[in-house]
Amino acid sequence: MQVDDTDRRILRRLQQNPELVGSELAELAGVTVATCSRRLEKLTRAGILRGQHAVIHWPSLGYEVEVSLRITLDKTNPRAFDEFLAEARLVPEVIEIQTFLGRVDVRLNLVARDMAHYQQIYRTRILTLPHIADIEALAQVATIKTDEVLPL
Repeated sequence: MQVDDTDRRILRRLQQNPELVGSELAELAGVTVATCSRRLEKLTRAGILRGQHAVIHWPSLGYEVEVSLRITLDKTNPRAFDEFLAEARLVPEVIEIQTFLGRVDVRLNLVARDMAHYQQIYRTRILTLPHIADIEALAQVATIKTDEVLPL
């Protein structure tokens, strides 16, 4: 699908304020409500606009610790990735899973109420995941930038 200037204007405004409703978004993008609606539908069908979601401030809900675990899998088993990922998805405190090429195979981001809670999750849920060869834990100190806005 070709993205034209009108699509880019709509996406740019939506990135700036994802809470805009149809008429507000259309006005700011300089198009009619019907055009805006059709364009959003087209961008969604094409997989360019993947949806809108809530961004949760975890500390406000009592999750004060965020840890990134870099995991290397034992790749002697051809099902290692699939089995590991299937089990990792079941850990409710894991908020993000990414896979990589290179020495590190998987990164899990997880949240915990405090260090004691993290230690309990680590011992009972993470260390029991299959096919782990090595883990490196990185405790987050501060979030500097989380913006997903790109110039359009």
